[in-house]
Amino acid sequence: MNRNVNESVCPVEKSGMLDNKFRKLFQNPQKILRPYIKEGMAVLDLGCGPGFFSMEIAKLLHPSGTVICADLQEGMLDVVRAKIKGTEYEPFFRLHQCDRDTINVSESVDFILAFYMIHEVPDQVRLFKELKSILTPQGQMLIIEPKFHVPKKSFHAMIDNLEAIGFEVVEAPKVFFSRSIVVTHKI
Repeated sequence: MNRNVNESVCPVEKSGMLDNKFRKLFQNPQKILRPYIKEGMAVLDLGCGPGFFSMEIAKLLHPSGTVICADLQEGMLDVVRAKIKGTEYEPFFRLHQCDRDTINVSESVDFILAFYMIHEVPDQVRLFKELKSILTPQGQMLIIEPKFHVPKKSFHAMIDNLEAIGFEVVEAPKVFFSRSIVVTHKI
C-alpha cells in the first residue's frame, strides 16, 4: 500500500493550528463527544492528526477503554505519542498508521470519530465499507465536515453513499461552522 500523503491532507508542519486552546472555544471535544463515549468503549479517532480529540476521548473512557489513533502520517502520530507520554492516559492509547487505500484496523470498535477528514478521502464508499465492517452492531460513527470545504450538496452525496451501504443517520448534532451526522448500522 502507498503511504505517500497527497496535498489534500493537512501536513504535520501545520499540526499546531489544529491543536490549540483557542480552537476549544469553538469545538470543545468534551461537549461534542460526551453524549457518545462511555467508559470501557473501544473508540477509533480516524484521521486523529495531532490528537486534538484523542486525549479528551481517553478522559471520557477513564478508567477503562481503548483509543485507536489512526492517521496516514507517522509525524501526526509522533505528536500524539509525545502528548500522551508519561500521562495516566497513555495505557488507553494504540497508535496506528493507516495506508492510503485502507485504514487496516481489524478490531471492532464501539464508536468512530471522523472529524474534518472524510472530504480528504478519494474513495469514500470503500472507506465506509471498511468502517462498517469494524463498527459493532450498536456502534455509532460521528462524521463532522467543515462547511468551508464541503458544500451541502457534497455532504448529502456522502450521506447517500453511507445509506447505500447500510448506515442510517440517527442524529445531526450542531457543531460550530460544520456539517455533522451520527450514523449507525441500518436495522
